[in-house]
Amino acid sequence: MQERAIVHMDLDSFFVSVERLRDTRLVGQPVIVGGGSDRGVVAACSYETRAFGVRSAMPMKMALKLCPDAIVLRGDYEAYVQHSEMVTSLIMERAPLVEKASIDEFYLDMTGMERFFGSYAFAQDLRDRIKKQIGLQMSFGLSVNKTVSKVATNHVKPAGEYQVLAGQEKAFLAPMTVNKIPMIGAVTAQTLRNMGIVNVGTLSQMPQRVLERTFGKSGTMLWERANGIDLRPVVPYSEQKSLSKEITFEQDSTDVILLRRILGSLTEQLSYDLRKLGQCTSCITVKVRYSNFDTHTRQISIPASASDHRLIPAVYELFEKLYDRRLLIRLIGVRFSKLLQGQEQLNLFDDGAKLVPLYQAMDSLKNRYGEFSILRASGLMGSAERRNRLPAAGAPLATLPPGASHAKNDE
Repeated sequence: MQERAIVHMDLDSFFVSVERLRDTRLVGQPVIVGGGSDRGVVAACSYETRAFGVRSAMPMKMALKLCPDAIVLRGDYEAYVQHSEMVTSLIMERAPLVEKASIDEFYLDMTGMERFFGSYAFAQDLRDRIKKQIGLQMSFGLSVNKTVSKVATNHVKPAGEYQVLAGQEKAFLAPMTVNKIPMIGAVTAQTLRNMGIVNVGTLSQMPQRVLERTFGKSGTMLWERANGIDLRPVVPYSEQKSLSKEITFEQDSTDVILLRRILGSLTEQLSYDLRKLGQCTSCITVKVRYSNFDTHTRQISIPASASDHRLIPAVYELFEKLYDRRLLIRLIGVRFSKLLQGQEQLNLFDDGAKLVPLYQAMDSLKNRYGEFSILRASGLMGSAERRNRLPAAGAPLATLPPGASHAKNDE
């Protein structure tokens, strides 16, 4: 069977690089993009600030203590999206199969290109074209799979390139610390350290059953990644248009408290779905269908987000504006549209420094134990009742039709 050739390309210090294209005075200066208040978080930082120990996701207050002379910019996400789209267009014009993993990174499946041009030479040429035509610098890694290529890219940033030859994946990964594996976040890394596992080589030698016992289904994936195994295909790039969830009542209701709780629960589930997909929404729609089957919707555009604490209040606000007839309600629903890649970086713009690791910990629990294993208190009634098919006091819920409590991917 022909060996795969997977290229991972990543824009170096993307947000900072875009800001420098817009204002060349920032070139060579220590620059931080992120929340401007003491409670803000570093969304991106230049390599000049990293020399002082500044890192993405770090509280802004700490970053400025480490690098007091840094220039802090709030950031312009629309400009970042525009430049990302320019890079995406150029890559898709040239490469045979492209997956856009986030706002600033891409996977290319170059399998079979060796006989025509050479995958490594192709990636070099593509990177040079992006630098010349758009002005943005990229790094890339090449190997037989996504994980190893991404680790290779991170290993040589900025402005680097690296190829891991087929059969050398395990040896390449072995000396690295476990947090270099893309799927291993801070919580998982700490758990592994508590088990005495610091580097990838040690992790690769652990029995699968031990990892499965500790991490559930993710344990097998951890073992595979540590051993340089990743069979995931490069998925052709396409923008998903929307995600939605709705619920129909068995008995029509005017219980506003119940309705708000259910809306909060639906929004929390959709937010989790977004974060799993690595996406954010920039448009929220709330739907209400009355007992006479009149259906009304209201929507609002927001700064792109996948955070419960931003999306739930917006949904509540829309519902308050929408539900002004005080008629019996048959159905309520929430839809997220104008979806964008890059959830993790977007979350870093949030001024609540503690919320990013909180969401990561909550999602880790949900990934391991199921979507309803941890819930917001405000949404407990809606989620529990729909899960157990129990009626609410004063306003019974319907036995849901198939798929009613699951996200719909609108075409």
